[in-house]
Parts: sequence; structure tokens; C-alpha cells
Amino acid sequence: MKTSIYQSVNLKFMKRKFYTALLALLAFVTISAQEVIYEEYNLDNGLHVILHQDNTAPVVTTSVMYHVGGKDRTEGRTGFAHLFEHLLTTEGTKNMKRGDGFKIVRANGGQNNANTSQDRTYYYEVFPSNSLKLGLWMESERMLHPIIDQTGVDTQQEVVKEEKRLRYDNSPYGQLLPVLGKSLFSVHPYKDPNIGYMEDLDAATLEDVIAYHKKYYAPNNAVLVVAGDIEIAETKKMIRDYFADIPKGETIVRDYPKEEPIVKEVQTQAYDPNIQIPASLIAYRTPGFTQRDAYVLDMISTYLSDGKSSKLYKKLVDEQKQALQVGALKIPQEDYGMYLVYALPVGETSPKVLVTEMEEEIAKVREEIISENDFQKLQNKFENNFVNSNSSVQGIANSLARYYMLYGDTELINKEIDIYRSITRQEIYEVAEKYLKPNQRVIIYYLPEEKIDN
Repeated sequence: MKTSIYQSVNLKFMKRKFYTALLALLAFVTISAQEVIYEEYNLDNGLHVILHQDNTAPVVTTSVMYHVGGKDRTEGRTGFAHLFEHLLTTEGTKNMKRGDGFKIVRANGGQNNANTSQDRTYYYEVFPSNSLKLGLWMESERMLHPIIDQTGVDTQQEVVKEEKRLRYDNSPYGQLLPVLGKSLFSVHPYKDPNIGYMEDLDAATLEDVIAYHKKYYAPNNAVLVVAGDIEIAETKKMIRDYFADIPKGETIVRDYPKEEPIVKEVQTQAYDPNIQIPASLIAYRTPGFTQRDAYVLDMISTYLSDGKSSKLYKKLVDEQKQALQVGALKIPQEDYGMYLVYALPVGETSPKVLVTEMEEEIAKVREEIISENDFQKLQNKFENNFVNSNSSVQGIANSLARYYMLYGDTELINKEIDIYRSITRQEIYEVAEKYLKPNQRVIIYYLPEEKIDN
């Protein structure tokens, strides 16, 4: 009975809470084995446009990614990007009544959604291809004619606050990502949660919100992707008709404070009254996701924890039966990444023992070059991801927007696999030694109300 309860909690933690808390940060949007053909260009107002034609199915995705996320805020006004995700999907436009957006999409056989990270906000619609014009109109309305008034701000402030209560404050392991950010960052905006703080949401005025919209939601801070069953010339004309006259915004200058290197181990504890099983975490601050070392860290996390034959799982779960679950993952962000190794204990296993056991496996990657056999398995896994990814037009649209907006290289949709192919065993050893040393880590004991035993 005891094992069954643990397994249930573990499943809930891993699949519904932990990965949800890390948002899209942990989701893989990989690249296709077949070359993705696309065309890209700029409108005079600075809007970047990417078109991908695929006439195999009568479906089209229209999407806009804005280069604005949780990190784009001033002190005391956190959570604005997430607030805008709600405002711009539900509060209507000059030509679309409040709440009608979802109704219009459903009535035309489509689906739509939006999501926000610390670095970008993404809106999209998926329609039957005969509704392409509708999708473009809706995105142009969102960009040009949103209704931002006191009623909408008041309404969505309460919606976001309730989401925060449900997903973070009162959800098992819901505070894990905010604790991680606060532990690894002191001055950079990544120290604060994407969803913001209650007091900042309460303090936001209509003037604050209007100014934020004017600064970030302009065509020259966005990329429009249309992918699917389209005709290029016809689509270009519709895009020109709907987007060319939208005024260009001011150039955005980002100058966020730099973090001092972590040179001494930090230990901290956080408490979550919603959990019964603690978590032991070893966290490191790592380079932003465009850096080559970030790709190497991705391979290291796969080596340590991807699948039941991985080093951490085999040792702590299968052989020593000390952990319900264990993993290592790279949390990608634009300015700095976060690298996390974590475990949930079985029975009376001390959280501190788990840290010791996890460090033993991390140390091996720092101190020894992995075997040729293990390296080949790694390469095979990444090749398999390459072959099987980007299987939908919707996924391709997201990848095209992301690679252009955040990586500055749309062609990564086709060539990112070459980066992984070029990584060597020696490089894995060097990057592990560079970033995953004990004096560069933060140990977090994520606990129920009672403290851990010494």
C-alpha cells in the first residue's frame, strides 16, 4: 500500500505539477528530419513574416510571437506579460466584442490559445485553411485594436490572481519554480516569477498597462508565422492588407543587470504545505539557450536522466531504491539558463543523502570522459528526436517563430541537429567541469512544513 501511494504521488508530481510549473521551459519543440521550406521577409513597419507552405492537409496555423515575457518589467510591476496574455485573448478589440474571440474560432472549426514565458509571448490559431483570412484578421486586430480599459484590467487582474492561487500557491510543488529563480538570481528579473506577485498585480494601474502595451506590442517587436495549406502570393497580399498599416513602435532597449558568478555553495530550504514528500534539488546557473554550452548541457541531462537506463535513474531508483523519481534537466532561458538535478526520496531516505548520491553521478561526468558506447546512445536519441519531431504544422509554426525571435536564426529549424552531432565526448567533460562544480551550485531542500533531520 505504501509503495502504491508513493507511486501515485510521484506520477502526480512529475506529470502534472513539476513539468507544469516549469511551463513550456521543459517541453521539447524539436526539428524535422525532412527539411522545412519557408520564406521570410519584413514589412516596412518592422513586422517579420515567415511563411511555410504545406498542402498535404487543409489546415493552417496563424501565429504571432512577441519578444516580451516575464523578465520585461520594472520593479514593483511584475507579471505584466502574463496579464497581457489574458487581456489580449479575452477582452476584445475595436471590432470584436469582449469574449467573442474564442466563440468565433470555435464557430469556424478552429482552436486557439496563448502562452507566456520569461522571454516571449505566443498567440496562435489553427483553422481549416479556408479560414486563413479570419486568422490573419484576428491577429491584426489583437495587434492594432485591442480594448484596454479599466473593466478589462480589473477583470483580468482577478483572473490571474486566481490562477496564481490554484497553480502556484495551493498546488503541490507549485512554488518550486519561483524558489528556483529566487535562489539562482539576485538582480536579474529571472529572480521573480513569470506570473508576478499579488501586490504587483493589485498595484497595476490602467496607465501602467497602456504604457506597457505601447512599448512591447508593436509589429517591430513581433514575428508573424503562417504555416500550412496556403498559397504564398495570396497569403502575402492578405498580410499586407491586414498588417502593413499598423504603426511601428519605438526600438526596445534591454539592459538588465548582470549576475555575479556563484563561487561558493549555497544551501537553502523552502516549505510547501501542499506536499507530503520532500524534494532535493541541486541547481546551477548556466548560459542562455543560444550558447553552444547550453546544447552540451542538454546532452548531459539526457545522459544523466533520460529513461530508466540513465545513470541517475538506474542508481537511485532501480539499484539503491532511494528515490521515487530522479532527473536532470536544462531549463532554457534567453539571458541565463538554469540547470537542475532533483530527486524525491523513498521512505526514510534523507533528502541530504539524495544530494550526496546525485553529486556522485554528476562528479563522474565532471571527472571522466563518458564511454564511447554511452556517447553513441546519446547521439542516437538526439537523431531519433530529429526524425520524429515537427510532425505537425502547428509545431513547425511555433519552431519557426521561436528560432527567429529568440535565437536570431530561423534556419535552426533545419540545422540545429548539426550542433548536437558536432558535440564531442571531450566537450561534454569540459562543459560539465565548467558549470557543474560544487562551489557553483545551490542546494535546495523543498520540504513539507517540518524541517529535515540532520
